[in-house]
Amino acid sequence: MSAVGSEAPPCSTVPEAVHRRRWAILAVLMLSLLIVVLDNSILNVAMKTIATPPPTGLGATHSQLEWAVNSYTLVFAGLLFTSGLLADRLGRKRVLLAGLVLFGAGSVLAGLSESPGELIAFRALMGVGGALVMPSTLAVLMNVFERDEQPRAMGIWTGGVGVAIAVGPATGGLLLEHFWWGSVFMVNVPIVIAALIAMAVLVPESRDPAPGRPDVPGVLLSVAGLVLLVYGIIKGGQLADFTDPEVLLTVGGGLAVLAGFVLHERRSRHPALDVRYFREPAFSAAVTAVALVFFALMGVTFFMVFYTQSVRGYTPFQTGLLLLPLAASQLFFASRAELAVKRFGARATCTAGLLAVAATMAAFVLLGTDTPIWVLEVLFVVQGAGMAHVTPPVTVTIMQALPREKAGSGSAVNNIFRQVGGALGVAVLGSLLSAAYRGWIDGELAGVPGLSEGDRRAAGESIEATRALAERMGPAGRTLAERADEAFVHAMHVTVAASAAVTLAGAVVVAWFMPGRPGASEGKGEREWRRLPEGPAERAVDGALDDARPRG
Repeated sequence: MSAVGSEAPPCSTVPEAVHRRRWAILAVLMLSLLIVVLDNSILNVAMKTIATPPPTGLGATHSQLEWAVNSYTLVFAGLLFTSGLLADRLGRKRVLLAGLVLFGAGSVLAGLSESPGELIAFRALMGVGGALVMPSTLAVLMNVFERDEQPRAMGIWTGGVGVAIAVGPATGGLLLEHFWWGSVFMVNVPIVIAALIAMAVLVPESRDPAPGRPDVPGVLLSVAGLVLLVYGIIKGGQLADFTDPEVLLTVGGGLAVLAGFVLHERRSRHPALDVRYFREPAFSAAVTAVALVFFALMGVTFFMVFYTQSVRGYTPFQTGLLLLPLAASQLFFASRAELAVKRFGARATCTAGLLAVAATMAAFVLLGTDTPIWVLEVLFVVQGAGMAHVTPPVTVTIMQALPREKAGSGSAVNNIFRQVGGALGVAVLGSLLSAAYRGWIDGELAGVPGLSEGDRRAAGESIEATRALAERMGPAGRTLAERADEAFVHAMHVTVAASAAVTLAGAVVVAWFMPGRPGASEGKGEREWRRLPEGPAERAVDGALDDARPRG
């Protein structure tokens, strides 16, 4: 499936003791990956419950719900650069274990939160743990599998995201039907304990024999830039006005800081992100593709929960079951994407996958307040299949572009664009949804007698707030509740149309820049790019790994 290199090394580079238990190690890595992705998919189902006033929920507003997601993803994304470098320097197993401990502690504290502010803060702590876990899993994978087996292993690794998406919503819905909302975080604890024990026994230690220094200024610039950018987008949705001075200043400031980050990385002797890799069109196209796929996935799952529960009346558990086709389709096709790449090439496979995602996003405009639910399920199957033909090939492209000893840094690049894409998907699509909803429902709220300006603005922030007002109005609020459903569906149509356009643009980028079929004619630059991972440094880390393998 490799889009970057197709020739295996002439001899084994992985110690025999490690090679024999490589699939068991992959299973442990999948368990670690499961909790990181599982948490976000569970949280999506719990959104409506957390928005409910105490004691059932926390009474979180629409923007607070977005920050409950984005506080995790922004901290995660901001620390991925440094965590990848730490894993290469200190040892990937050691960093993995530390990350799991932090993630478990953050899960317990998040489950015991007494306010939306506490939940946001403890979700950020979980982001620190997740940032230590995610890059290390893929880095370990690159060091325990031979090059010719890496595409298959990475296909299974990316398919693990589908497993978490499948297990998360249904598990979250089941927990919410029998326990309090905090149980969706407490479920992480036994998984963390099992992963810690299995990892201590099975996973070998590996590290970069010549690591660079952590780039603290670069990390701070990246975190500050992302926070400003996403905060401005969320604020624009709250105000229903993206031209507001506060929005323009924060978004502009975020872009300026991120530009400073790029300039700093270009000049730094030990950059957190080596921007020279982005000079290669195939590499840039790969990270663009993975960002857009998760932009669509996180954005859709965020607002689809409100569509199924608020508009269609399904329970959290039923909503989780409705999301299963999306996850099952992704899981089924992810392990088979290698066959498509071998036959048609990475360019055709990824382009077709992105076109399928864009088509399903556009087709969501078919959904109304009473559309047969099987239409949604069919769209989920097609979308999952499209995503599955994008993520494995681009992951291989990114990871095999780097020497093996830099696997932590390469994994950080892959995951940073996953998480930034997901964070921006929630922020951009969530804010667009909020703005479109308010633009429609404000006219309806203006006709409600005796409603103050402050109450009118609060009631127009989300469909849940409008429905709460309608319930307080008694029988007279039935019409307002119906109008709220119509306003939400209208806002959803606007949102998915915008997402489809962005994904379509990504398909064009991939079709233009991704490499074609293996063995096809290629230029000198691309041949050199394919040979990049096979240098003396790779052989050096193989020796370090051999020294670290268990004896006897």
